[in-house]
Amino acid sequence: MRWRLLARRWACLILGGALLMPYMMIGVLVSGTLAGRGSGAQLLFPVDVLVYVAVLPLVAVTGLFLPLRAFEVSAAEGLLGAKVGPVPGGRRTWGERRRTALWFTLHLGVGGLMSGITLAVVPFIVWLFAVPFTGDTLGLLGGNAPLAWMPAAGLSIAVVLVTVVAGAGALLARLAPGLLGPSPADRLAVAEQEARRLAERNRLARELHDSVGHALSVVTLQAAAASRVIERDPATARTALEAIEQSARSALEDLDHVLGVLRDDAQTRAPQATLADLDELIRASGADVRREVGDLSAVPAVVSREAYRIVQEALTNAIKHGQGTVRLAAAVQDDHLSIEVTNAPSARSGRGGGRGVAGMKERVGLLRGTLHAGPGERGEWQVSVRLPLRSGT
Repeated sequence: MRWRLLARRWACLILGGALLMPYMMIGVLVSGTLAGRGSGAQLLFPVDVLVYVAVLPLVAVTGLFLPLRAFEVSAAEGLLGAKVGPVPGGRRTWGERRRTALWFTLHLGVGGLMSGITLAVVPFIVWLFAVPFTGDTLGLLGGNAPLAWMPAAGLSIAVVLVTVVAGAGALLARLAPGLLGPSPADRLAVAEQEARRLAERNRLARELHDSVGHALSVVTLQAAAASRVIERDPATARTALEAIEQSARSALEDLDHVLGVLRDDAQTRAPQATLADLDELIRASGADVRREVGDLSAVPAVVSREAYRIVQEALTNAIKHGQGTVRLAAAVQDDHLSIEVTNAPSARSGRGGGRGVAGMKERVGLLRGTLHAGPGERGEWQVSVRLPLRSGT
């Protein structure tokens, strides 16, 4: 595995050298023009150290403006084995541009240097291994050099080359996360996005509980009522079955809406219910409800949506745990929305348990309102809510 990683890092350095070549060509052309010499050999072998140093600022300027970050992140993770981390998209900042430009300059600078050394040293090592058999035909070693020891010298040089390349690759791999990875601002953006995602999941969980729980409660109670009267009072049984059908259809619509949100499919998202849909909610519940609802048109949309779910849960509790007519009062008073749901407690009522009251408390808390759920002044079961219409009121 170490040799594979070394090979990939070596390839990343060679890639940096290849990307540096156009800059080197430009540098050689400019320097040749200024010096009055345009030798073809210089164009084919641009190894002038001064040109190498001079083009690095041009590389840095290029890194400031070209969209190189995604490419360099892929190279760093795929070839260097660096763990860069998530990089949020969006508009580029100058801080990100500067860090990318510094990395790009390091990648091309170090890669160009390692590529040049590789191209020069590897053929020389091969030649040293062949010298004992071919002789010093080029006359590079002088007449007195012990040719039999040249392969050992070539092996030593190869070890040094591999060590230098491994060190250069490890250096770039260590610097990559800091220069290409997310900045503190990027990490904050990712954290905020995750917080929004979790908040949305919690909201969907509350909606599913309120909507589907309400529908199941209505279905259970109406089915029980229908089974008791189906023979002696078919009309009442038919009304109960219609309430079951309506509640089930409403729950399916809410479930489709939630699934659409989870799939992020705009075409499957249905408008969320608000206080304007109270009549439909009451009709679907099948309960005997006495409405005392004023003008709610001034209620903001976010308050209206949450208030609808609170009324839905309050009706569910009234149906499950109470008896007789349910009184539903809702009105806007002094920049507040007041909601009250009351009915007589049932002798078999089992208050507590479930997530109904807890869910109402969460919704009311988010809107900075107040909630009372429990016995009223006359012993009736009461849910009383007061929600501000504007933040800070």
